[in-house]
Amino acid sequence: MNINNRRSICILITVLIALISGCAGQRTATKSSVVDYLYPQASKTVVQPSIPTLNIPIKVGIAFVPEQSSRSRGVNMWSGVAGGSALTEIHKSNLLEKVANNFRGLDFVSDIEVIPSAYLTAGGGFANLEQIRTIYGIDVVALVSYDQVQFTDEGLWSLTYWTLVGAYVVSGEKNDTSTMLDTAVYDIQSQKMLFRAPGTSNVKGRSTPVNLSEELRQDSIKSFEQATDKMVVNLNAQLQKFKEKIKQNLEQVKVVHREGYSGGGATDPFTMLILMLLAGVLYRLRRRALNSASLS
Repeated sequence: MNINNRRSICILITVLIALISGCAGQRTATKSSVVDYLYPQASKTVVQPSIPTLNIPIKVGIAFVPEQSSRSRGVNMWSGVAGGSALTEIHKSNLLEKVANNFRGLDFVSDIEVIPSAYLTAGGGFANLEQIRTIYGIDVVALVSYDQVQFTDEGLWSLTYWTLVGAYVVSGEKNDTSTMLDTAVYDIQSQKMLFRAPGTSNVKGRSTPVNLSEELRQDSIKSFEQATDKMVVNLNAQLQKFKEKIKQNLEQVKVVHREGYSGGGATDPFTMLILMLLAGVLYRLRRRALNSASLS
């Protein structure tokens, strides 16, 4: 082998190594933050939460906080920058409905409103929540935030990408999608957080470089759905703890019953005694009426 051939082979190997190493790893992160929404850095207002007063039954709103811009590292030679949240307004609405169902049916909740993202402004803070409170007539808001990171690495099979068939057929891209969802429930008037519940998910997949973007979008939605299901389980547990907290720590949360509210059922001993006495009286009146009818 002459010197020119050796030099050509060395240059080719160097170029291949550079291309493979340059495209070997990609990372894309998308997120939304309750802290950034409620306490923007540009605001000089100091938030001092007070003791919340819950007017039972409460009216609850639920919404995703505004999304921040995506951050990406690495470029795929076939599809450009990889990743990015696939969470559209339709997907958000479907996920929020899952969360809202945890509040529906509770005896201390009268209404639950799913609020579109358009009503929340980035860094709007509690001033924005006051506007939403006026529009929807809610007392409490459940703010949902998320943090999703997608990694893409090329395996050994990526060497076949140098053939056109390999780029379309061989699933050499290894995709990893990690998601954390969090629901933080705030009393708007007192600006006090009542409780929170997280949920996490990790989805692993493979794809060809040609359908990488499509696979990443599907993995993104799948990971959001899994994280939502886990968050719902935690939300159920936190709701029960919150109910017990209200009973045991009356100085931390003030509860006021709205006019006509009976607490979703008569459970205290005095009320039960009254109902038992009334039931006994009705039973005796019915027996007398039956006896009178039989005699006549």
